[in-house]
Amino acid sequence: MPASAASATKALRAAVLADSDTRWKWGALTAQRTAPRGTEVRLDGYLLRGRATPTARQLDEVGVRADALREVTGVEFLRTMAREPYDVLVLALVGGGVQAMLHGLKRVWEDRAHRPVVVTGYVGVVYEKLADGLLLRHGADLVLANSRQDAERFRAVYEGVGADASAVTEVALPFLGGAPYTGEHDPYTVVFAAQPSVPASRADRAYLLDRLIRHARRHPEREVLLKLRSKPGEHTTHIEELPYQKLAQKAELPPNLRLVYGHMGEVLDRTDLLVTVSSTAALEALHRRIPTVVLTDLGIREALGNHHFTGSGCLASWDQLDAGHRPVPDEEWVARQGVAAVGTPSAAGSYATAFDAARERIAKLLARPGGLPPLTPYYTPVTAPGYLPGILARHHLGPDGTPLPGAPAGEKEPGPVRQIVRRAARGAYRHGVQRVAPVIRRMGEL
Repeated sequence: MPASAASATKALRAAVLADSDTRWKWGALTAQRTAPRGTEVRLDGYLLRGRATPTARQLDEVGVRADALREVTGVEFLRTMAREPYDVLVLALVGGGVQAMLHGLKRVWEDRAHRPVVVTGYVGVVYEKLADGLLLRHGADLVLANSRQDAERFRAVYEGVGADASAVTEVALPFLGGAPYTGEHDPYTVVFAAQPSVPASRADRAYLLDRLIRHARRHPEREVLLKLRSKPGEHTTHIEELPYQKLAQKAELPPNLRLVYGHMGEVLDRTDLLVTVSSTAALEALHRRIPTVVLTDLGIREALGNHHFTGSGCLASWDQLDAGHRPVPDEEWVARQGVAAVGTPSAAGSYATAFDAARERIAKLLARPGGLPPLTPYYTPVTAPGYLPGILARHHLGPDGTPLPGAPAGEKEPGPVRQIVRRAARGAYRHGVQRVAPVIRRMGEL
């Protein structure tokens, strides 16, 4: 329905395009949290076909339900958007995917009087490729920043290149929540939140697993959990070449150490100490006032992402944890991250209203007389002639956002044979990433 109809019936049609399990969770929750108050949301999910398309198990673990959910190619999605009257569209993709869809959408909506409000942003902590990722997201109506600090950085990048920064809107991570931590469990539970790509090397990952094992042996009265993101053969937002499951197969695990999957919020319900290198799970734990440690064992480095936590009061090593260290978060740092960990009414209230600016902006855009203007990304064939065409081509789009000849449309559900071939191709890709690529890399280091 058009925006005016949505306002009249208090119903809003939202679509989310996501390319991984975590981005689907972020996109779906963002669509729900940014909807104007009192509005019923009809949520349709589109999963972009690719190497990280989530499995049914991953979607179930995320726990966010949609009224409709299907897998699409980029071109099929654009054709769907050309005919579906959504009010809000959330692009929960990597930067290149967002840029390609913005140009494709500009093309398919060029003759429409009304188009959806387009929203994009980041799933978690932004610690690398800040300028590149931001400029690839420029052109959306709202570019969401998960904290005051990010909002300031985002605007500085846009203004620094002469791009319109008005789309930057401060919110918070949409999946923060859960019951506040009230005291130790029996048994006391330590959770190490693993990450698919941080750290990257076998030696570093083996080291962290060894320290977790040693901590469990040193404290047999504690329950120690290794929280895993995916099962072997599945992919997440980031590629995991060396799953901890495989490293653990060769280790002798003490009886009080277990490998667990499942919804992060449910694991945090029983956590007394959250340990990680730089996972967004740290912000989830801080929000619930759970003692949280960001490890320094491998250094404080941009490549690890733990440099983001300087000033947080959470940086510590396994040696310190083994000796009984209990971290105390810095209240000012936490507040700048949009996390309500300090336990005060004002902190909890600030999170409750964190999405008000986005809601108000979306409501105003939906009510704009005559509809919204065309999307205007910063990158064009004029501003980035050596960069943009390659990004668009990877998504089978020409320089003007038009699908290239022979682009996969995927207009109908694949038959049984195509489904088998597709699963086999994905399996071969994942085997190459997790088995073949590390071997080749090690051979190159000889």
